[in-house]
Amino acid sequence: MHLFRFFAAGAATFLLTACGHALPKIEGFDDAAWRSDPYACQNKRAAQLPALNRYRDQLYGARIASIDNLLGRPDEEELSAQTEKTYFYYVEPGTQCEPSHQRSSANKLTLRFGPLGVVTEVLYERPLAVPAS
Repeated sequence: MHLFRFFAAGAATFLLTACGHALPKIEGFDDAAWRSDPYACQNKRAAQLPALNRYRDQLYGARIASIDNLLGRPDEEELSAQTEKTYFYYVEPGTQCEPSHQRSSANKLTLRFGPLGVVTEVLYERPLAVPAS
């Protein structure tokens, strides 16, 4: 019985670590500038959006830890009852820049993670008006 538990635990660990992928280096994206502008109050994140959008498809399937390494902790986070998580990163200044940091209608990048902790959706509150290059 102990041997079965050992193999079952090993298989579960393998499956969980095999899900998702690490992110490649995003050319032209200044992750330090992005992370140094929480809530986008200094409007530094807008300059990073063209590079981020060029690699947007590669964000799908990325692990939470990879997103945290790239973008830093989210400005806001939601957890659902189904063990899904949503990260919000503001991309323009708005009322979230006031001392209370209330949720704002300012444009934001939204990343949804499935139960296995990988990105399933990459959305913006409003479509971006930035060139692709």
